[in-house]
Amino acid sequence: MEKRSKLLIYIMTVGVFGILNTEMGVIGLLPSIAEHFNISVSKAGLLVSFFALTIAISGPTLPLLFSGFNRKKVMLVVLGVFVIGNIISIFTLNFTLLLLIRIILGFFHPIYCSMAFTVAATSVRKEEAPKAVSKVFIGISAGMVAGIPIASFIDSAISYEMAMAFFAIVNGIVFIATWIYVPSMPVEARLSYSSQFSVLKKPIMWLSIVTCILLNSAVFGVYSYIAEYLQTVTGMPPNIISLTLFIFGGANIIGNLLAGRLLTYSPLKAIVSFPLVLVVLYIILFFTGQHSFPMVIITFIWGILAGGIMANINQYVIMDSAPEAPDFANGLFISSCNIGTTVGSAIGGVFLSTFGTKYIVLVGILSLVLSLVTILLRNLKFFYIRLSTK
Repeated sequence: MEKRSKLLIYIMTVGVFGILNTEMGVIGLLPSIAEHFNISVSKAGLLVSFFALTIAISGPTLPLLFSGFNRKKVMLVVLGVFVIGNIISIFTLNFTLLLLIRIILGFFHPIYCSMAFTVAATSVRKEEAPKAVSKVFIGISAGMVAGIPIASFIDSAISYEMAMAFFAIVNGIVFIATWIYVPSMPVEARLSYSSQFSVLKKPIMWLSIVTCILLNSAVFGVYSYIAEYLQTVTGMPPNIISLTLFIFGGANIIGNLLAGRLLTYSPLKAIVSFPLVLVVLYIILFFTGQHSFPMVIITFIWGILAGGIMANINQYVIMDSAPEAPDFANGLFISSCNIGTTVGSAIGGVFLSTFGTKYIVLVGILSLVLSLVTILLRNLKFFYIRLSTK
């Protein structure tokens, strides 16, 4: 049983890597896509922004729609769509068709990720669920961080078409592994759509959603412009900037492993402490960001906190608010993260253009202060619910 659980979690981890690799890897190909289709890089960037926007829209709805079906069959359908979509993307000469394919894949993205979290959590004992989910998050971190340089390397070393083929190959491998090794997973107690949707009537769910949005905004309001920050404020050369960003990505994986332990043994302390610790780090960053060596250390710690621990906390607070509807809750988590990323990067852009690059850190601090308020309100609501049921 334990070996089967480990294999399931491993397949889910590689699976979300493939899905996130398809989403984020395109960022490293934007110059080649612009050249390939004879368009501007900004227009090629629509492949990224439309994908993220579609995820934000479909995150709460499509996981709910597919929540009553056999999870293995649904995951095979999603992976099949990704394989076919990526194969068509290799050969298409029409940018509009490529954009349409990306939108379609964006709709299917949250279905797989939502089910991967649910499968990982339900494949182990309840108290071990945060650890299992944190391992799946390693695949997400790897997809977000490694996807861009891998695709960019294949593009420069071989060709644009082979870089696009890499996305199809990874998803194809996971499709085969899922077909062979993942057992049939029919939903034993199928919940009606209305009963799952009713979790939105709970105030604690909305507090959790707002918390997730604010925490994501706190990170991506700053991280979206980190390359600009390192160049203009810290004064790093391009090669050191790349190395620093790679350090941030590697720290994400460490953060995921730590998050599993923290949320298993002391979730309340971890959730309340997180915004306080990150505020302190941002204050240090604000006053020492012009120095390269401290900035590398800060980026490493930031990667552990923001890339690994935060993502797990966001998933935990939303899932913990609606354990009776796991697929729908995970969909809400995915959508909330994308909304938070969009809001944070937009506000960060305003601060950057209005006050200067150095002051984007204030976006993170402001979001964290607000998130601490919603976290405390959420905890008070939980205590009230528990007292009222005694």
